[in-house]
Amino acid sequence: MKVKIVLLFLLASFHYQAQNGGKSSFPLLNFNYSARLAGIGGYSNSSKDFDASQGIINPSLINSTMAGYYSINQGLLASGINFGQLATVIPLKKGFLLPSIRYINYGEFKGTDATGNLTNNFSAFEYVAGAGYGYQINPLFSIGINVNVIGSHLETYSSFGLSSNFGASYNSENKLFSLSILAKNIGYQLKSYVSANRSSLPIDIQMSTSIKLKHAPFRFSIIAHHLNEWDITYFDPTIAPSIDGLTGETIVNTGAGFGEILARHFAYQIELITAGFLQLRVGFDYNRRQELKLEEQPGMSGFSLGLGLKFKRINIDYGFNIYSKAGFCNTLGISSKLSDWKKGK
Repeated sequence: MKVKIVLLFLLASFHYQAQNGGKSSFPLLNFNYSARLAGIGGYSNSSKDFDASQGIINPSLINSTMAGYYSINQGLLASGINFGQLATVIPLKKGFLLPSIRYINYGEFKGTDATGNLTNNFSAFEYVAGAGYGYQINPLFSIGINVNVIGSHLETYSSFGLSSNFGASYNSENKLFSLSILAKNIGYQLKSYVSANRSSLPIDIQMSTSIKLKHAPFRFSIIAHHLNEWDITYFDPTIAPSIDGLTGETIVNTGAGFGEILARHFAYQIELITAGFLQLRVGFDYNRRQELKLEEQPGMSGFSLGLGLKFKRINIDYGFNIYSKAGFCNTLGISSKLSDWKKGK
């Protein structure tokens, strides 16, 4: 019965049309707050380990190895904007509970009137606070759900909403193959910035698979995202027709072709998972590269790099997102079990 309920939610969510490119409310739901996930492109894959960041996004990945861990993630963007995430995992009689809070602090701004005269300073702050529940049905299958309260406060304008993520995961007996289905950001904007102007949430249906090599310390993951919306490319109607230099024919801008649209739905991850203290990560998001690269100097736009250090009592993660030559993001994460600090351990 529990499996049927979750699958019903997953199937029902396909009827919603995701909005992106500034057409939906609360884009902070898709922002990456985790250093671990930043290192692999910002997407949660289908693998299970002790990192609670995976469970915040996909609650079906919440598991016993996360229990007792406390994690803090902090990142910095341009102009002093900072963001972070706090989370822990609590074992229950059946299943596991993962409370968390994520936030973005945009700092203070100088207010001006219509003529440019200085007025009062103002601030901008957004958050997502909630809890997830993960349940292991049997050794192979798990399900999960989370519920979040969303708040956005921009100067004198405020907006509130509710969102949920639903997930279902499969892990093979040898732990080398995993598959996961995730429905993100199913919810409703309770209060908009302007009355009677509510928007939909940025719904995203994802499917991910991970394969770990049996005799080598590598894990490869592929994430298919925005499966509920076929064309996620941006069509610019202002692009003027061009002229073919050989034939002289007019070439009209008709948007992206089938191959380009299909490629935009996939992101890729590689992780070096050693038995020791060092972990290395690389991620690539083709859609992010196409959206943010500089045409003349694309560089490594869309790539991300990560580093994980596992010590006796503490784990440190670092993620480096390359948006374009003009911008990047650094994120640092620390996690630990309080019980590991007890005397004698």
